[in-house]
Amino acid sequence: MLATPNPERLSILVGLLAAMLGTLPRYLQGGHRSQLLLLSLAAAVVAVVALSHWRLLAVEARREVPGLLRRLAYGLGTGLALMTAWYALASAWVGWQQLLSHGLTLGLLLHVMGLWWKREGA
Repeated sequence: MLATPNPERLSILVGLLAAMLGTLPRYLQGGHRSQLLLLSLAAAVVAVVALSHWRLLAVEARREVPGLLRRLAYGLGTGLALMTAWYALASAWVGWQQLLSHGLTLGLLLHVMGLWWKREGA
């Protein structure tokens, strides 16, 4: 099954890349060199796929990308804020590396869920 390129997928790829890059400091701090290398290679692959996805988008679809990236940024910011509140209320400080990783992952999940709900409502 071949999937046609669309701006929603591109925004999800960019969000996935952000979440992957946000995880790198955890591996740097922990000294996990093998995982760091694998995650770096996977992030490079996702970046290449996102770039090729951009190139395959139609001109009309490219016009939707800035709005979706803005929406992704709001989702990532909301995820970081929610995880900051969660860790402030539920446990001791875990470190900025873990907060960044978990916050960006939650933000990506919020973005994808928002796109899914938008699609279901249309």
